Amino acid sequence: MRQFTAVVNPTAGGSSGTAALLPLARLLREAGAQLDTQYSRSLEHAQELARRAGEQGHVVLAVGGDGIAGCVGGALSGTDTVFGLVPAGRGNDFARALGLPSDPAPLAELLLHGEPRAVDTIEVESAVHARTTVLGSVYAGVDAVANRYANTSRLLRGAASYYAGGLRAVVSWRPAAYRITIDGVEHERLGYTVVAANSGFYGFGRKVAPDARLDDGLLDVVVIQHAPKRLFFTMMNELKTGAHLKRPQVEILRGKEVRIEADREVPYGADGEVDATLPVTVRVQPGALNVLA
Repeated sequence: MRQFTAVVNPTAGGSSGTAALLPLARLLREAGAQLDTQYSRSLEHAQELARRAGEQGHVVLAVGGDGIAGCVGGALSGTDTVFGLVPAGRGNDFARALGLPSDPAPLAELLLHGEPRAVDTIEVESAVHARTTVLGSVYAGVDAVANRYANTSRLLRGAASYYAGGLRAVVSWRPAAYRITIDGVEHERLGYTVVAANSGFYGFGRKVAPDARLDDGLLDVVVIQHAPKRLFFTMMNELKTGAHLKRPQVEILRGKEVRIEADREVPYGADGEVDATLPVTVRVQPGALNVLA
């Protein structure tokens, strides 16, 4: 029987991390599994807890949203530790890409008896930040600005905070001149954002890269080029279905290593967390994480 360590982000979606874990923990323990619950003080602390549990041979569960999923999964990337995810945040985009059930009973069944699947991760390298690993995507532009606003919103939660943050970000946005180097080939574009996607979803379920696969050894690079702001809002709405790909302003490139630069300080984020500015280099790490999905 598997032994689990659950690393809980107590701030993801308010108290929803603990609330999501309680019924799942009961089902796991009733089935005879051992479960140790650890509450993280920060994302860095969550990584420490995850590595320690992995060294003990436990299946490590990230309980929360995309931020803790990315930091815990990133900490376990390149190891033999099996990773599980209990979606309890605002976006849960990586869980969505994995097709994870949200109800406790089928999720418990998967965690108890599912076979690990090897998926790709993303190595992120910046001149001013330590090299790190994330799971879903790295995005640089107006969406990073919007996410920063959403993360700091005190009045709104969930998708509402992202919509409000997006409106605020777009109204003040001016086009950035990007230089995107993919596997050594340069592309210069003027636009709103560049997304290097391992997962097809970001920003609360938006299908930014519908054809992205978690295990193909490639990143789908989505470039949303300059357009009138009114049209950009239309394209943002089309992200719900993937219809934005039909727009001539949307370009999809693919590669294993992507460097993103801009003509000014443009923020970038990864897995829902925004704390840096360009330039950044990202690399796919094929099959680096064993996940129950």
